[in-house]
Amino acid sequence: MDMVDYLSALGHEPTKIRNNDYWYLSPLREEKTPSFKINRNLNRWYDHGLGKGGNLIDFGIEYHHCTVAELLVKLSGNFSFQKPLAQPLKNTNEPEHKIKVLGDFALTSYPLLSYMGQRRIPIGIAEKYCREVSYELNAKTYYGIGFKNDSGGFEIRNPYFKGSSSPKGITTFKNGSDEAVVFEGFIDFLSFKTLHKNLPENSQDFVVLNSVSFFERARPFMEQHQAIRLYLDRDATGQNYSQRALSMSTKYTDESKLYKNHKYLNDWMVSFDKPQKKQLGQKQG
Repeated sequence: MDMVDYLSALGHEPTKIRNNDYWYLSPLREEKTPSFKINRNLNRWYDHGLGKGGNLIDFGIEYHHCTVAELLVKLSGNFSFQKPLAQPLKNTNEPEHKIKVLGDFALTSYPLLSYMGQRRIPIGIAEKYCREVSYELNAKTYYGIGFKNDSGGFEIRNPYFKGSSSPKGITTFKNGSDEAVVFEGFIDFLSFKTLHKNLPENSQDFVVLNSVSFFERARPFMEQHQAIRLYLDRDATGQNYSQRALSMSTKYTDESKLYKNHKYLNDWMVSFDKPQKKQLGQKQG
């Protein structure tokens, strides 16, 4: 499968093309200067900001936060809510394609609830914190799971797509606690709520960065608290931010050691079998 065509199907188009090199704003993180490259001749990618690259499978695992088996299902499936797009490559001077949210509703669509089930998120928790959004991209209409930020934009997920609408920003939950719990993405936040579903609602405040690049933006809210627990990804970028935070204040603790053999909290949670999960819940209770 051609990687340039695959990224186009996901809604990502190159900002410039030089011979066989196609340059993008990284689909794996927030950035303003394109540093993600696909060599179309080799059909390989490299993200200079992350310092990693590989083939389409390597990219899909990073992009969708899934296993190889799950990715192969995605690649072979034909999801009615996000079909591949046959789009011509855009001119370097054309404006970036943007997501336009057409409306948000209660989360009811079976494919989206099924996707939450794959991530081991109970329907009740998904319905409480997420919406079903209808959105337009490249003059086509789709739908996905929407998680709203404090600025009014949405993080949008479905089994075939990961993106966000403008304005982008952090999501905070203020429950009057002196402890803040911090996540990079909302799937990890929902995972935490799943693992700790019996805790009182006001036991913690929460921050979902929606991009680790918003860490500085979140600091004023985080540092109002006496304790700040970080559940950031265990990749180079997430760990760099965690270590930097630890050096700034003793309020911060790095909780990612909980899932030290996995990239992020949900990946660790999905890896449980049911007896392990039950035992963990009894232990925390």
